[in-house]
Amino acid sequence: MSEGSEVAEVLGVDLHLELTGAGSRRAVLIRALREAVRSGRLAAGTRLPPYRSLAADLGVARNTVADAYAELVAEGWLSSRQGSGTRVAERVAVPEPEGVRRDAVRALPYDLVQGKPDPAAFPRTAWLASARRALTAAPNDAFGIGDPRGRVELRRELAAYLARVRGVRTVPDRIVVCSGAAHALRLLARVVVGRPWAVEAYGLPFHRGLLAEAGVRTVPVAVDEDGARVDEIPRGSGAVLLTPAHQFPTGGPLHPERRSAAVDWARATGGFVLEDDYDGEFRYDRRPVGALQGLDPDRVALIGSVSKSLSPTLRIGWMALPGGLVNGVVAAKGEREPYSSATEQLTLADFLGSGAYDRHVRRMRRRHRERRDRLVAVLAERVPEVRVTGIAAGLHAVVELPPGTERAALAAAERHGVAVEGLSGYQHPDAADHVRQDGREGPERRNGLVVGYATPPERLYGGALDALCNALDSALR
Repeated sequence: MSEGSEVAEVLGVDLHLELTGAGSRRAVLIRALREAVRSGRLAAGTRLPPYRSLAADLGVARNTVADAYAELVAEGWLSSRQGSGTRVAERVAVPEPEGVRRDAVRALPYDLVQGKPDPAAFPRTAWLASARRALTAAPNDAFGIGDPRGRVELRRELAAYLARVRGVRTVPDRIVVCSGAAHALRLLARVVVGRPWAVEAYGLPFHRGLLAEAGVRTVPVAVDEDGARVDEIPRGSGAVLLTPAHQFPTGGPLHPERRSAAVDWARATGGFVLEDDYDGEFRYDRRPVGALQGLDPDRVALIGSVSKSLSPTLRIGWMALPGGLVNGVVAAKGEREPYSSATEQLTLADFLGSGAYDRHVRRMRRRHRERRDRLVAVLAERVPEVRVTGIAAGLHAVVELPPGTERAALAAAERHGVAVEGLSGYQHPDAADHVRQDGREGPERRNGLVVGYATPPERLYGGALDALCNALDSALR
């Protein structure tokens, strides 16, 4: 390879172009570049490779590339400025992909959809410090094929942390790292088989959908202000999926008597309680109640993740499993770690062990409590027809609406630029027709909005609350 070619490769930016069709090399190159921009494959502002680099990659003369760039600059497809190279012009209009409606992807100004922490609140400096320490101390095998159980360093820290903060009784060998709650349910669905699962009448449709895809039939259990009616777990259920610390999304904690009853059911039937501890650390009116798992580690599997406390992009979750489920879950996961990065697992282990995670959670707990308090106060003052239900916890609250008004409230919210979800969308499709074991009909569909107060940056939160109040006022008057 010549010295000039080496320089061109070093300076280059990879760009895939198909030089096909009739015409000169210059004409074919112009056509390929124009099509790459028109299709949206080269977005506005994208910097193109220098003449020498692209010419070397394509096997054409440098002047051919220079002439093609100049032609497309003249046509308005590209722009060229001294010192910044050649870029795709900012004003080029790119059509949307077929089948995508503009209103389906339009972002509303105020995001009050539940379940999403503010991305700006991620503790970048502390996380970077942990990453540096973790990588410096990492053994060589951390960069090889991963253990499907997860890095032992993280499992040790998780066992200690969960025991200290959530009252979990486990050991590292009973912890399996996964990519989040959805991944945990997919794995458990391959192990706890043969019988239907009981689930709370209100919950994530996404979770019910993935269980259905895995062949698990779900049967709803009624929910009230004391959490799931565990005395109504259908006969023959192999597991019951609960959110004991903070029922999702209605917001009530599982009553102490019902916590004990859930464990008694599992012991008597040989079933398992699957505890989704999705936001157990975020309780604001008192210290968080310990995990249900602590009552019987052999019948309760605890599921947790950092998606609410840190960021869903980390894709790190965990299961503290009964001993009888560990081997099956590991086998279902596979022979190697295919999901969670070993380096991020090591970073989280350091983040937990150094106390940085505790400090971050305490900081976010204060922030979320203040956000929820503002929501409650503003609604009480401006829209007294509604009320915020559930305990002071988590990243969302349910705003209970008068019967028959949810659809109008959602439409008004969209008109006022507020992205928010309705409570009825979280109800199990069979819940309205469900007949309880005592012969009475199941719960009627409640009207409400599930308001996530964690996502908006501080500068937008006041505006989001104002827009929400205006929307509710217009829908209810």
